[in-house]
Amino acid sequence: MVAQQYKIVLASNSPRRRELLAGLDIDFEVRVIKGIDERYPHDLPTLKIAEYISKKKAAAYLETIAPDELVITADTVVILGNQVLGKPRDEAEACRMLRQLSGQTHQVVTGVTLTTRHCQKSLSVVTDVTFRTLSEEEINYYVSKYKPLDKAGAYGIQEWIGYIGVTALNGSYFNVVGLPVQRIYEALLSFGDETQNR
Repeated sequence: MVAQQYKIVLASNSPRRRELLAGLDIDFEVRVIKGIDERYPHDLPTLKIAEYISKKKAAAYLETIAPDELVITADTVVILGNQVLGKPRDEAEACRMLRQLSGQTHQVVTGVTLTTRHCQKSLSVVTDVTFRTLSEEEINYYVSKYKPLDKAGAYGIQEWIGYIGVTALNGSYFNVVGLPVQRIYEALLSFGDETQNR
């Protein structure tokens, strides 16, 4: 089975990521270090940001990784044009983000880093998502009821707004939810074969 020689650790508080990783029928534990600096260089290409942050998160775990553990860190960003939409600070900003995404196609990028004491592998997965034009009533309803302040771009595709608003998707649906599990499965299968230096 996948990465049998390692105990898998998911470094995320996200219930969506836990559910998705559990869908691979892999045993894992959740371990979260709070307060990790998620800033990135402003000149970093937008498509590289999520992977860069996933590596920063991985670095925070290096001193505590046991020899038989493999830690999975991840970060998701929403990109509209050249603008990165992170997690909204409040409901007003969430509404502004959804107005920006309304009637547009944007990219959802999830960066993932798999780390052991001796090896590290990182990847990024990009999915294009298209929204139909959303009304103010729909935006306000979604934000007030679902409180998407913990979600990049202020929406969860698996929630009401995805049901009524998403007209097209090119790429991995699960990547938009928060974890490209198919690519992670492949990476775990080959882990140790191709590694990159930290």
